[in-house]
Amino acid sequence: MTPVRKQRLVIVGLVLAAASAAGVLLTLALQQNISYLHSPSEVLEGRINGQTQFKLGGVVQEGSVARTAGTMEVRFEVTDRNANFPVVYTGILPDLFREGQSVIARGSLQGDHFVADEVLAKHDETYMPAEVADKMAAAKAAKDAKATGGSSAYGDSK
Repeated sequence: MTPVRKQRLVIVGLVLAAASAAGVLLTLALQQNISYLHSPSEVLEGRINGQTQFKLGGVVQEGSVARTAGTMEVRFEVTDRNANFPVVYTGILPDLFREGQSVIARGSLQGDHFVADEVLAKHDETYMPAEVADKMAAAKAAKDAKATGGSSAYGDSK
């Protein structure tokens, strides 16, 4: 092998090693920032797998909003119409936040409630985030399957 060819081979090897290292570091950085959306039913079933930060999506349960006097703390429940989960948030809520409206809260579990760092509300009466609608439909399907004894639409059991 000629010295020039050997030098080129070393340079190509170093470039590939640097690109691989950059790819690994980028993947690790992105994984730390990923926040998955879960419904109240999934949280109560224990399907969050120890995630420290995640999103809780659903609808603000009617009659559940309670404000702590003299503070900015708000307690409410998020429901997927099959299960409710308590949320605590300290801060200014979006203008569109109200009971019966879709909401996504980002935060973490602390004991038996969800502590939100951020609360997002839908932007009009007809819109529901696709993620929230999908999670609510999945929770309803799971509840219906349990109620019917797990039989499929074709009459055979699972």
